[in-house]
Amino acid sequence: MKKMNNEGYRRFRTAMSLALMLLLTTNFSCKTVNSEKKKEHPNLTKLKAHSSEFTPEIIALGHNVYTAVGFDGSNTSMIVGEDGVIIIDALRALGAAEKVAVKFREITPKPVKAIVYTHGHGDHTGGASAFITNEKDVIIIAREGFKEELQDLSPVGEVLKRRNARQFGRNLPKKDIINRGVAPGYTSKDRVGQGYLPPNRTFNDSLFIKVAGVQLELYAADGETNDQLFVWTPQLKTLFSGDNYYKAFPNLYAIRGSRYRDVKEWGESIMKMSGFPVEHLVPGHTRPLSGKHRIHQCLDNYGTAILSVYDQTIKCMNDGYSLQQTVDHVKLPKTLAEQPNLQEFYGMIPWGVRSIYLHYVGWFDGSPSNLLPLSEMSEAKHMIEMVGGERKMLQYVKDAIKESSFQWALQLTDYLVCVGYEKAKVIDLRILILKSLASQQLNAPARNYYLSCAYELEN
Repeated sequence: MKKMNNEGYRRFRTAMSLALMLLLTTNFSCKTVNSEKKKEHPNLTKLKAHSSEFTPEIIALGHNVYTAVGFDGSNTSMIVGEDGVIIIDALRALGAAEKVAVKFREITPKPVKAIVYTHGHGDHTGGASAFITNEKDVIIIAREGFKEELQDLSPVGEVLKRRNARQFGRNLPKKDIINRGVAPGYTSKDRVGQGYLPPNRTFNDSLFIKVAGVQLELYAADGETNDQLFVWTPQLKTLFSGDNYYKAFPNLYAIRGSRYRDVKEWGESIMKMSGFPVEHLVPGHTRPLSGKHRIHQCLDNYGTAILSVYDQTIKCMNDGYSLQQTVDHVKLPKTLAEQPNLQEFYGMIPWGVRSIYLHYVGWFDGSPSNLLPLSEMSEAKHMIEMVGGERKMLQYVKDAIKESSFQWALQLTDYLVCVGYEKAKVIDLRILILKSLASQQLNAPARNYYLSCAYELEN
């Protein structure tokens, strides 16, 4: 009995030691998992902090200019004149515009004398009627060619709409929404576009006009759109830049799909703005800036950055670089790359480079390998055969995920998707990869696109 008791005690002690080790291991694993859950990529933290740009507020710039920020996807402004007001841009949703119009009327009951559209994008034009009550003969000003390049008029409008939804994360669950780089993550859906009023006064190069005692100077300024303009008010020392300037690296190309945006003209338009003695700068998105020196610096580094990307791309092309070699080569100088208003929250340099390159030479980059490339299926079969079969390729995908080489993993899954191997497993891996890529993104459109594609696969 004594021997049995000793043996029982020994077993009990061993069991307790194992249990304790298991408990410690489990606790450590839980702590590790929890720690990993709490650990956030610095880019995501930075993108979240950028949301402060879209805190809803009516911002007074001096005594006669008021800008509404964060009420919709863009800004709208009111200039108070002697016997009326001027509205610069009009938001996207009529419901959002009505809320701002109420706040503007609390500041002044003066009637609207004019509305200026800085360009034709719907997020700047859709709520115009909200600002007009019983007013008659309101001047509505825009450039010639207004709205001609919009996706609604495109023969591929359907695919552009799908890509638009992905870029802006319109169908993402609320928990995954941060912001859109130059706009809040969620914007009003209340009667989108239903307040649009067409322009009744257009111009080509420039227009000088006095409205409600306020002198307005409007200048054509190609950039994010080819119908873009900016508004300068000499008396108020305030400049309204439209979408040619905002606090993020510019979207030289929109991944939703867009016509070529004249990058050289865009940079030159910014340089032209920087020549005015601006004391208040009102962007089409993000918060206004005040202070002559600060504004000049911001406009100067913005224009310099755009022209640097353009000049570097053109040089690489003339030096015989392929498209991908050019993308890999073009970088902003460190002094520009570190500027707060040039962070890639919205546009990305590689997207701009690709757009410039293809604009000048079309789809063929000069490499004979790209003259008549293999079909996707043929390339996929050759690659899979080269690595030793589908199972081996799948293992390469898993290895790449373990090493956090998510872009490489995503490209490898393209081959497996093409041949239809282990469809359910590969789709699950693609979802994981897309979400992993999104979790590292500073750029809001890229993050939204990755996540949107992941959710489309899930559903």
